[in-house]
Amino acid sequence: MCTFINGQPVTSHLNFNKYLAACAFLSCWISPVAWTQEDSEIIELEEVVVTATRLPTDALRLPFAVARVGKEDIQVARQQLGLDEALSGVPGLFFQNRYNFAQDLRIAIRGFGARSNFGIRGIRIIADDISLTLPDGQASVDSIDLGSAESIEVIRGPFSAVYGAASGGVIVVRSEEGTPEPYLSGRLNMGSYDFIQGQLKTGGQFGNTSYMANLSSTELDGYRQQSKLETTLLNTRFRHQFDESTDLTVVFNAVDSPTAQDPGGLNAREVEEDRRQAAPRNVLFNAGESVEQQSLGAALTRLYGESELVLSGHYVNRDFDNRLPFDVNSNGQGGSVDLGRDFYGLSGRWTQHLAGGARIVFGGDYAAQRDHRKRFANNQGTLGDLTTDQDEDVTDYGVFAQAMWEPSEQLTVNIGGRYDQVDYEVTDRLGQGGSADTDFGEFSPMAGASWAFSDEVSFYGNVSRSFDPPATAELANPDGPTGFNQNLDSQTAVNYELGVKGSSDRLFYEVAVFFIDVDDAIVPFELEGSGQAFFENAGTASHDGVETILGFEFTDQLSASLSYTFSDFTFDEFLGLDGENYSGNRIPGIPEHLTQAEIRWSPVPEMNLTFDVLNASSFYANNANTVEDGDYTVANLRFDYRWQGSKIEATPFAGINNLFDEKYNGNVRLNAAFGRYFEPAPELNVYAGITIRWLP
Repeated sequence: MCTFINGQPVTSHLNFNKYLAACAFLSCWISPVAWTQEDSEIIELEEVVVTATRLPTDALRLPFAVARVGKEDIQVARQQLGLDEALSGVPGLFFQNRYNFAQDLRIAIRGFGARSNFGIRGIRIIADDISLTLPDGQASVDSIDLGSAESIEVIRGPFSAVYGAASGGVIVVRSEEGTPEPYLSGRLNMGSYDFIQGQLKTGGQFGNTSYMANLSSTELDGYRQQSKLETTLLNTRFRHQFDESTDLTVVFNAVDSPTAQDPGGLNAREVEEDRRQAAPRNVLFNAGESVEQQSLGAALTRLYGESELVLSGHYVNRDFDNRLPFDVNSNGQGGSVDLGRDFYGLSGRWTQHLAGGARIVFGGDYAAQRDHRKRFANNQGTLGDLTTDQDEDVTDYGVFAQAMWEPSEQLTVNIGGRYDQVDYEVTDRLGQGGSADTDFGEFSPMAGASWAFSDEVSFYGNVSRSFDPPATAELANPDGPTGFNQNLDSQTAVNYELGVKGSSDRLFYEVAVFFIDVDDAIVPFELEGSGQAFFENAGTASHDGVETILGFEFTDQLSASLSYTFSDFTFDEFLGLDGENYSGNRIPGIPEHLTQAEIRWSPVPEMNLTFDVLNASSFYANNANTVEDGDYTVANLRFDYRWQGSKIEATPFAGINNLFDEKYNGNVRLNAAFGRYFEPAPELNVYAGITIRWLP
């Protein structure tokens, strides 16, 4: 890996491209994102029904780029630290920030989401019908329980016509339901950097009610100084079947994370001196966060012949404390954040089957975000004087309709549209003149068609429009301690996409080509002395790329996978607030080339040995394209073995992360002040554990 400042290399490390080349030569695979796996049986793509589109459809017939990951590939032999473990093979997705739990996992789909130094932007994330994306478009994934996830579905590309603001795509996570036979399982996982994780899960059914509950606890000291994590997560799901046509699903989720430290970004010299050190100011001010959150959701489904009514609602309460690495910044904002949040919503949709094989779904969503934000001076880890006290209210009203029609056995047509109105209001409780309000409203249409050339090959195309309003944190005022940045506008995008999908008994492939025109792209910048990111609009930008995925099952024992993403993302017109002209520069934070390969060998049905490798080309860390993070290749190896007794099932597992000890950065902070762009990732590290499942 090589890091560059102004085009000059400052560090270097042996690349392992020869291993990637060997994998690419071998790889024509059955991908874990192309098929789901249940009890080690391969299920071909044409049997997979994608439900994230709200009109459940065979994945091969959808005019969109979609992927689905099943339970086995999410849970078995995984360390379960983040979504990236199961989704790294999905083309078009790029993950950063896996090892800084105070900043949350950064997910980018087709470049959208890369701008965020905290949380997730430009992507809609849904877990068990509860939106993890707030009305202002920001999402977090610290409440997702991978230990009880049944499936993860990903729609790549704008899908605002169904879910609202989401230029990058949609990720839908569904938890397991209770099984007819009751069970109790325990999981213990331990590894490098004092990693220890325990889980206790149960499920079953009594009468017409099924249940599942999973309790997990994770502790990790971290690779770098000031990167400790402590978190406890509870996830439950109950489903009651009133009769053949009516059922109610209730989910409850709670997370308690008292410690998630932030080691901060380093400059290139500090990375060279000691990769494991934290930024000095982050240690001095005890930078990090703590979170307590409880979520309750319910969904009622009622069938009326060929029609279906779904009514759902959710409530989320979140208490969040964040310590930033400064006392009071240059514009008067304190470095300690105390945020209390109530987030609730209601949703309803009606699905109707029409003559000629057509289906239509229409409905509406209401979501409200009520934040009480206070900021205090950060006196080296303790609260100082109050600098900001304001209420931040965001309300989203959305109505949508989508129709799918199959005029012939070969042709599938999908059209839809949605209108969203997002209202913001900030009330300054200190009387500092920061009270303000603003709103954004947009109509987001889409149209797509899929043509089945044969039973094994289909071509598709779609065009869609999306928009992303700024998050309340992105509206932070760079000119004062309170109020909104009134100069920041919403971001809009138009997506054009063509693709082909194919599958047979042992082969799967998919190619997608997209062209996205972005207006008023929201990009981050840091003011020197501010200690935090602010945001501005670029004029126009282009996100053009190619996504490919290929899979082949050589034998019943050996399968392999390969995915590749080419990203040509540039600022077309962008005059920054600093007076610099960035037009024609590459958009920072996304590699031009991203390749992932995987080989899975099962010498006996009970055992799996899986090798995967990820190669990312170099990418820029700033708008000026003067700082570049070098390319890297990271390989992982994992093993699991399933032993089945009459009442007990035991699955020991182990894994090696960063098998060849690559030196690379797990996160790059975009446009960071003082050159503190880089967050080094762990070197070679291991984990091992066992899952024991008891059937009474």
